[in-house]
Amino acid sequence: MAVRHRLIKTDPSVVWDVIADGNRYADWVVGTGASRPSRGRWPEKGASIEYEVPIGPWRLSNETIVRRCDKGRQLELEILAGPLGTARFSIELREWGEYCLVIADEHPLQGAGGALHNFGAEAVIQLRHRTMLARLARCCEEQAEQSHEPAARGLGVQENPGHA
Repeated sequence: MAVRHRLIKTDPSVVWDVIADGNRYADWVVGTGASRPSRGRWPEKGASIEYEVPIGPWRLSNETIVRRCDKGRQLELEILAGPLGTARFSIELREWGEYCLVIADEHPLQGAGGALHNFGAEAVIQLRHRTMLARLARCCEEQAEQSHEPAARGLGVQENPGHA
């Protein structure tokens, strides 16, 4: 079972906004091409996203289904990876001071992925999660910066004309 964590330097609500946007799935999930919601309202239970996984000159069409959603706290997904089988992926958000501790947990459920799961496969998943959490952090921290810039300009702070 591949479990990895990362402290993201923004509020958990910003992290949730990013993972709850089905159109941004490919922005932070490693190995996916363009994503699009296909069924239901992401990230509600039963909703799904379709995306392509490029492998050399080929493209595999995959689907991810929401199996459990605790809004703002945890999203549990089942990844349907065609001939590779299925996997459970969970992403949990915890308030950590002013930041968000993100815990990613993935393990195979069925098919070839489960039958062939070993130490080597676990190491590859760990590397993938390290990259994925770095991408998620970048997306969230950039979104937080963008949402704070206009607010800072609109605070009504006025320069004192009597002082240079």
